[in-house]
Amino acid sequence: MYWLVALMSFAIVGLFATGLYLEMRPAATLRIPRWSKPALATQLLVFVAAQLGLLLLGIQDVLAQDAGEVVQVTEMSTGMGLAILGVGIPTGLSTIGAGIAVGPIGAASLAAVMERPEALGRSLIFLGLAEGIAIYGLVMSILLLNRL
Repeated sequence: MYWLVALMSFAIVGLFATGLYLEMRPAATLRIPRWSKPALATQLLVFVAAQLGLLLLGIQDVLAQDAGEVVQVTEMSTGMGLAILGVGIPTGLSTIGAGIAVGPIGAASLAAVMERPEALGRSLIFLGLAEGIAIYGLVMSILLLNRL
């Protein structure tokens, strides 16, 4: 099971590093090397295979006990650790999405309010809708945490 966690971690770090590399290079000089397309496809395939492996091999570790049994948990298992990490993923990803959404909306609303001060109410509504994405992820994490 540990090799699946290591493989998945490697795939996630590689995808983030590739995304940052492609984001930081100027668009005018961006030339994607020929070797990177198969490498990205291979890494995505490894990521999906590791997720399926964790799902198929680690699902028994994460399942809850029957309601009638009282179990004293003294040790953290790998499955429970993965479950707790999985609970935090919706909050993290929704917060990243909200940050991506609030950036352009905030800049555009600031420009609109400077030109027309009466547009402040509408721009705050749009900013609130973008921030709601993070709240939805937090609510999902709380609901998932209650299921553990």
